[in-house]
Amino acid sequence: MSAQKGSAFLLKISDGASPATYETVAGLRTTNMSITGDAVNVTTNESGGWRELLSGAGVRQVSVSAAGIFLGSSAENAIRGHALAGTIADYELSFEDGERMQGRFLVQRLDYAGDFNGERNYTLTLESSGPVLPVAA
Repeated sequence: MSAQKGSAFLLKISDGASPATYETVAGLRTTNMSITGDAVNVTTNESGGWRELLSGAGVRQVSVSAAGIFLGSSAENAIRGHALAGTIADYELSFEDGERMQGRFLVQRLDYAGDFNGERNYTLTLESSGPVLPVAA
């Protein structure tokens, strides 16, 4: 298997319709995804001194962070609207190999910055609300 291009790791936001159409958030230079989970410890005296965890238990979450150049696209405007309203929206992550994942996310943080003679940049952090699942091809 060959290495995949980071430029093909895309963040998309749903238009909210049914069926949903996803628009790519343009201008992103970096996109990161973290999958984390809290373990449920079920260690007892019979564990022989080893920690035991309960499979399938605990809380799992997906965090997405991204940074890029603000272009004023409708996708960026939708994200800003959700950030200001504190609302949850449907997002899709797509990868170069064709794999896609979809889920509902809350905009946890949205920052803008810019230099006097430079472009306006933004950073974005999303936190999942509910399952984030692979999409069948």
